[in-house]
Amino acid sequence: MIAGSRRRTILSAAVAAAISTACASGPSGTGVAHPSVPEVTHDGLRLVPNSKMERAWVKPGEDFSQYGRVGLLDCFVAFKKDWRLNHPDMHTYDINRIKKELAGEFHKVFSAELEKNGYPIATAPAKDVLLVRPAIINLDIVAPDTESDVTSMTYTADAGSMELYVEFYDSESNEILARAIDYSQVNHIPGAVATSFVTNSADAERLLQHWADLLVSRLDEVHGKTRN
Repeated sequence: MIAGSRRRTILSAAVAAAISTACASGPSGTGVAHPSVPEVTHDGLRLVPNSKMERAWVKPGEDFSQYGRVGLLDCFVAFKKDWRLNHPDMHTYDINRIKKELAGEFHKVFSAELEKNGYPIATAPAKDVLLVRPAIINLDIVAPDTESDVTSMTYTADAGSMELYVEFYDSESNEILARAIDYSQVNHIPGAVATSFVTNSADAERLLQHWADLLVSRLDEVHGKTRN
């Protein structure tokens, strides 16, 4: 695996690049590549046409069928720029708690979905291990709860959104194989709805489950498996 400090440095640079790419790609969630989205990335990945993710790049000719297990790194979480300024009542403790809880939920949801569908979680590099480096960026919780008011309800027309930035590596060589970015917004019925700690958690779990399903679906495709 990659050493801790070096891994954090690489991930921070990758997240910065992801945010830059997202901003240059026009409105999120359109599924349409903006002309500024590169066909070939600086590290040789090619843009995937008609991807189920908003934007995805893959190493040309790579055979992912050799990977039957997944190494899942800790999920990096970053709030949307100026989110803190728009929520001045949020303490640093609560912000860090939300990040930690979302990262933990990411690992729980993805691990469960992968294991359930026959892709064991590996804890060490190996020839058959695909290393996944995830990040949640541009996290926007419209009505966040502090730990002290987990039972409170807030009425809002928008519950929030977040963006997944994920990279895939060969676990032995650390060679990058693919990169994907996908934006998701919580879809509530139009009009004011009640949001709380419970609904925020449920919304986040639903978005994470969607992304976990996409990953498993792609792994099934390269392995020629049909899901029931």
